[in-house]
Parts: sequence; C-alpha cells; structure tokens
Amino acid sequence: MRRLGNGDRPAIEAFLGDRIETSMFPLGNLARHGMDGGHPRAMRFWGAGEPLEGVLGVTEAGMAMPQLPPRLAGEAAEALAGERLLGILGESGQVVALRRAMGLAAAPADLDADEVLLALNLAALRRPDTTGLALAPLEAAPRDLLVRWRAGYGREALGWTDGAQAEADVESDIAGGQHRVLLRDGEPVASTGFNARLPGIVQVGGVWTPPEHRGQGLARAAVALHLAEARAEGVERAILFSASPFALRAYRALGFRDIGRFTLLLFSGPQEVRRA
Repeated sequence: MRRLGNGDRPAIEAFLGDRIETSMFPLGNLARHGMDGGHPRAMRFWGAGEPLEGVLGVTEAGMAMPQLPPRLAGEAAEALAGERLLGILGESGQVVALRRAMGLAAAPADLDADEVLLALNLAALRRPDTTGLALAPLEAAPRDLLVRWRAGYGREALGWTDGAQAEADVESDIAGGQHRVLLRDGEPVASTGFNARLPGIVQVGGVWTPPEHRGQGLARAAVALHLAEARAEGVERAILFSASPFALRAYRALGFRDIGRFTLLLFSGPQEVRRA
C-alpha cells in the first residue's frame, strides 16, 4: 500500500462514497478536519491499486478506519508497522482481519463491540407520537446535566472507566451543532445526535436516555424528531449501529433495516502495529 496525499483526495472520496454505509467516520473527519494534520481527527490515508481497490484511513490520534478487502489486511499492516493505534472501527469482517494482520488479536481492549448496522431512507421514517415533546440545542440543558449524561453514555456505549472525557465531548458536541436534547414540558429527558453528517446522509450517534426516564419511548422520539428535522433540510438517508436489543427494537420501529455489521474496537492503551 502507498501513502496517499491531497492530490488523491477526489479518488479517496469517490471510493469511500461508493461504500458510504461503513465510511461515514473517515469521510466525516476528512470533510471537517482535512488531511493536513493539526487536529486529532485529521486523516491520513494509504491506498492499494490503481484505480483504488482498498483504502485505510488513520486519524492523527491513531484510530484506524479500514475500507479494504480482508485480502489486503497484510499489506495494510506492513504500511502501518511501528504506528501506535488507539483502536479500529469499520465493517466487522475488515476489523477482524486487520487486527489479526497487525498482530493485535490479543491486545487488551476497553471496548470490542460487534454491532448491527442499519439504514433508513428518510421518506420511509415512521414517526411515533411526540405530543408534549420537543427538540432543542444541547445548550438548552444545564451543562452539568449534559456532562453527567455524556459520562453515562461513555461508560455504557464506549467502555469508559471514568468520565474524564465527558466535559470535552460536551463542548465539542455543542460546537458541532449536530446534537439535540429532548424536552418534555421543558424538562430535559433524553439526547440524540449525528456523529457524522455529509450531503444527503447522516449517521446517528450519542443517543442517550438516563435510567430514570427509560422505558417511555423517549430515545425513539428524540431520534425521530431529529431525523425529521434533517429531512426538512434535504437529508435523504440515515445510518446507525447498535448492539442493544432495546435500542434496535426502537430503531427498527422507526423503519431502519439491518444491512450488515459494524465493529468499534478501542484498545486499553496505544498498541504498536507489528506485522503478524
């Protein structure tokens, strides 16, 4: 595999765009942070073939995002030999192959989640009854409440062992403008968001209902209202992934359909790539 540069960006975007369902993270990071560094989520890319047959993206912070056939995993491992990775995320079969090829199959992980990948054409969105509910920007809720919610989400969904990252994440979410809080009679009761957004498509993430408000359909309502808002702005399709049977039931009730598997792998600490 060869290192790709800004001159290859159109080819990278076209290749990943043809596989958009499992490429929202690298494309979203590329659109927002570019390829020139200067931000932890700025992208670096390696590619195989001419035209491209496979692409491997890695953030400046060290998160690998493969979009390549498993047969190219060995070449990818050679290209990244000596790099230190925080984790790997992408289509499940690709993550397994890349992790093995990099000699990281036994590396300890705080999170190793093989989740269901779902998609929805927003024209087919099935909206639940949202009487008495409304979406508002995150800043409509008290900051300390948002931080507590984010810490709870991080522990349940991302394997956090503490909430140290929560405050920074809340600041980032507010600045990004893609997250919302659900209000019931003016009281914050749930949150939702898009963790990646590109023309015509969004990826749902950060959905959270605190334990005291669960079992009332609030997460489903929050996602439905946010997707309806996005559709009014011209978005046509939504992607998400989840391992929770309760969340999957709610998403399928909105019209989402299973289309594959997606893995989030977060190592317990930076791991050096060594060709297996």
